[in-house]
Amino acid sequence: MPSSLWYYRKREVTGVAMSNFKKLADARQFSAEKMKKNGLFETDRFFCDTYCFEPGQEQSAHTHAGQDKVYYVLEGKGLFTVGDEQRELGAGEIVLAPAGQNHGVANRSQQRLVTLVFVTPKPQH
Repeated sequence: MPSSLWYYRKREVTGVAMSNFKKLADARQFSAEKMKKNGLFETDRFFCDTYCFEPGQEQSAHTHAGQDKVYYVLEGKGLFTVGDEQRELGAGEIVLAPAGQNHGVANRSQQRLVTLVFVTPKPQH
């Protein structure tokens, strides 16, 4: 097989065909109104999104009783809150928000913030 070609394997996940391979650049979409969640992968057990923040946008502090969440910073800097702790994280840094812990993200910078987010088990909305 030529290495310059992308090959995709499709599978059925909750009735929707999903590619096992993605380009993160395709999930780097922003909204002027509020933080934008862009879906990458979703199964019955977890989901993976990018969260894209314009300067000044935030994800209000909230709690998931039964889900763990991981934020990995791809681009920019953000103020991350988990429980009573707050830290500014930049590209290449990661944080865990365990189930039951209050958590949120704020982009206080003048640059865009892009995070890769994993949540497991997938919330049942």
